[in-house]
Amino acid sequence: MGFWRKALISAAVLGAWAGVGSALFVLVTPGEERVQAMMKEMAGQDFRSREEAARTKQLVMAALQEAAATQENVTWRKNWQVGGGGGKSA
Repeated sequence: MGFWRKALISAAVLGAWAGVGSALFVLVTPGEERVQAMMKEMAGQDFRSREEAARTKQLVMAALQEAAATQENVTWRKNWQVGGGGGKSA
């Protein structure tokens, strides 16, 4: 009988804590309107940020294409905006 009593008490305590956690999650989670407002305010929506991300993506793609076309170890390159170099500062 003692085992079942402890098991029921443990289940009740775990259930209570799960309920408290769920209630806190519901209270803290922003509503749909707030989520939409936050998405509009994000830095990625800015024109300059998008332009910078596009430029970075272009540089990475150019480096990957060059690495695929050559036997040079491009990971040693110091200046990524200048081609060649073979491990030396270009």
